[in-house]
Amino acid sequence: MKETIKVTEYAGRINEALGKGGILLNTSGEKFNTMVIGWGHLGILWNKPTFHVYVRQGRYTKPQLDKTGEFTISVPLDNADPLITKLCGWKSGREIDKVKEAGLELEEARTIHTPGIKQYPITLECRILYAQDQDLSRIPEDIRAATYPQDVDGTWPMANRDFHTMYIGEIVDAYIIR
Repeated sequence: MKETIKVTEYAGRINEALGKGGILLNTSGEKFNTMVIGWGHLGILWNKPTFHVYVRQGRYTKPQLDKTGEFTISVPLDNADPLITKLCGWKSGREIDKVKEAGLELEEARTIHTPGIKQYPITLECRILYAQDQDLSRIPEDIRAATYPQDVDGTWPMANRDFHTMYIGEIVDAYIIR
């Protein structure tokens, strides 16, 4: 069962979980994939409720977003599961099946095609309205040096040399999986 929610009533909880790196960004291109995110924005843009996500260029998630034009956001009601956070934050969907490895229970979406995750029941279904690559030359040097060091191996899953693409998703449905 899905209980419809007003996103604004859960904004504090969503932002708190985001700040702790406890939110999952879900995609479903060639296969379902999820990744932990710690950057994002919940808000209003163009008179629409939106969630903005930032995905590095080398992540498995990026081509999935580009292909499908949609994503779900999954937020825990309480604390994030440390096993799910570790596996979905450190492992790439290119190499493993995160559903199987983390024991995720998928819940069919109501409006789009990308499922949510029962263990993280607050679910935002989003359709991408806009995407924009970052312009590193416009990022202050101290932030660029700390966040995008170029002297690391970019193939490592936690490498942070790649810049991000920002995706603005219109929230087309929001609910709690019960």
